[in-house]
Amino acid sequence: MTADAPHPSVGSRATDRPGDVSPFALGLLLRRAHWRVAGAMTEALRPLGIELRHFAVLLVLVDRGPTVQRDLGPATGSDKAGVMRVVDDLERMGLAVRRPVPGDRRVRAVEITPRGLELFDAAHLAARPPAERLVAGLEAGEREQLTELLTRFAHPPEDDKA
Repeated sequence: MTADAPHPSVGSRATDRPGDVSPFALGLLLRRAHWRVAGAMTEALRPLGIELRHFAVLLVLVDRGPTVQRDLGPATGSDKAGVMRVVDDLERMGLAVRRPVPGDRRVRAVEITPRGLELFDAAHLAARPPAERLVAGLEAGEREQLTELLTRFAHPPEDDKA
C-alpha cells in the first residue's frame, strides 16, 4: 500500500467536528471540551495569582491532607520537575509548606496553609460564573446528565477494584 492511497476501510478522516464517527471522535471532543473549560478556569484563577497547575496541587492537598511530594505527580498528571516547581511557587506564595516526614529525613510532605485554604475557597467562588456560562446552552437536566456520564467515564467500576 502506498502513502497516497487510502486504506480501503477508511471512510473519512478524523476531525473534531460535530458528527465525526471516527474511532478518535470521543477523544477529540474531550480534548476540545478540556481546552474550553481550562481556558475559562484559567481566567477565573488569574486574578487570584495562581494557575490551574497550582490549583491542581491545592485540590489534592485539600482532598488528601499532607501528601508526600512524589505522590503529587501522579495525582495531578504532572512530572516530578513540574510538581517541584509548582510546590516551590505555592511555598513562595505562602499557600503550602513542605514538612519532614517522621522516620524518613529524605522525604517531605506538602501541606496546605490556612492562606492556601482561603485561596482554595476563593477560587471556587471565582470559578462559579464561568462554570455557569460553560453549561448555559444545556437544557434542563443535561448538566447533571453530562456530569454523571463523565464521572462514570472517568471513574469506571474496574478502577474501584484496584
